Amino acid sequence: MPPASRPTPEPRADAPRLGGVDFASAPSRRKPIVVALGQPRGALVQLQGLQRFETLQAFGLWLQATPAWTGGFDLPFGLPRELVQALGWPTDWPACIDHYVQMTRPSIRDRFAAFCDARPAGSKFAHRACDGPAGSSPSMKWVNPPVAWMLHAGVPLLRAAGAHFPAHEPARPAATRVALEAYPGLLAREVIGRRSYKSDDAAKQTPDRLIARKDITEALEQGRTRLGLRLKLSAAQHDSLVADASGDALDAVLCLLQAAWAARQPGWGLPAGVDALEGWILSA
Repeated sequence: MPPASRPTPEPRADAPRLGGVDFASAPSRRKPIVVALGQPRGALVQLQGLQRFETLQAFGLWLQATPAWTGGFDLPFGLPRELVQALGWPTDWPACIDHYVQMTRPSIRDRFAAFCDARPAGSKFAHRACDGPAGSSPSMKWVNPPVAWMLHAGVPLLRAAGAHFPAHEPARPAATRVALEAYPGLLAREVIGRRSYKSDDAAKQTPDRLIARKDITEALEQGRTRLGLRLKLSAAQHDSLVADASGDALDAVLCLLQAAWAARQPGWGLPAGVDALEGWILSA
């Protein structure tokens, strides 16, 4: 369970913006990167709006142009230690990321596939310590979902913006941009269990999934999660989150609430002794 919440004062006018980001490694008009912006007011988080970015460049420029933010990003920031050691890559996080992002995706895929091929059925992928409690896909996975490419595309944009990564780096008290790894599925499952609530396939955008999105949204508004936060929405925002059958907007909002929770915790709510190479998913 996450540490108990501590009181949060009313925000200053110059307080960093809270953001939740549903990331895409190859964004487009059909599948943009979605950013949910919010304002904390004690245990209430008011959704201020959604922004969409159809290219990585546009998103990177926004990160750099926004003076101060604390963001929950739905992409992995680190690789499994077991994998990194097996491949002989640097085990220092900055050096490992430098090595990883300079490689081409076909080269990464070949190395990852060879690693998996040499392992027994049922344990093909290496996992990070946070994958079990978060229920997340291994960060080395290159298909369904391609989270390895999300790391490859996203972390360089955050580093270029001068972001601080609390799970991977020594404390930087003066940091104005803070990047935290979020996972919307973790919070969604707390509310609706294993029910599906989204699909990019129009044929699978069913009434049951719409009802699931409505259940999630109403639970967030009522504060019925262990994060101890309530989401403040206008009627139009509520309807928009429920109507988005892709779930991208709702996923961004789920990440926003995870970031808001972390901002209220000592040490960003990270467990003691977190592996700086692997990192950690908020509230796992």
